[in-house]
Amino acid sequence: MAAAKSKARTLIVRMISTAQTGYFYTTQRLRQGASLAAVKYDPKAKARVLFVESRKTAKK
Repeated sequence: MAAAKSKARTLIVRMISTAQTGYFYTTQRLRQGASLAAVKYDPKAKARVLFVESRKTAKK
């Protein structure tokens, strides 16, 4: 009987702009860590805005 596959230590997450321009960054974070939020540059808004984490969805 095979052992269950262990989960990765890190997750790939998508950081979505709160300026609602549709711009996003992808980054990795620890599975046990808190949700990410960061102020980064949004080239569509041409300003630094808050980006919040959204879990990256699998490709269909």
